[in-house]
Amino acid sequence: MRSVLTLLALGTLMVGCGEKKEEKKDGFEMNRTKKEVKATTASEGVPVDMDNKGVGPFTDVTFDDDINAEMAAAGEAKFQAICTACHMAEKRMIGPALKGVYERRSPEWVMNMIINPDVMLKEDPIAKALLKEYNNAIMLNQNLTEEETRNVAEYLRTL
Repeated sequence: MRSVLTLLALGTLMVGCGEKKEEKKDGFEMNRTKKEVKATTASEGVPVDMDNKGVGPFTDVTFDDDINAEMAAAGEAKFQAICTACHMAEKRMIGPALKGVYERRSPEWVMNMIINPDVMLKEDPIAKALLKEYNNAIMLNQNLTEEETRNVAEYLRTL
């Protein structure tokens, strides 16, 4: 009787400690579990910095209290022509959403980024952080004049 109990105990121990084998399948496997998407702001993990003026010709920009409708209209036309491939007002795309950009960046920084993105991406810490945040999607230099840049900046105020 004692040997039967010993065998039964050993058998139970062996079964309980047995290794679970996971079956691996060759080829493509798709996981259809739903991932929770966290709501994020347009600036994502990049800090707000209103003191940084960026690198470029704009060093001191003061906006009037009222939006200049003529400048904003010209800026909107330019924005629709060259910026909408990467930017929307309220939705993150290849580049950040631009609504409320002046709550995160100084006007000088925004305008220098518009007119001088290649140098900004090389030298400015915020531009470098945004480049990293947006998977190294480089903002192309659209060769805008200072007037065109100012118009786009005025349009961004309307968003």
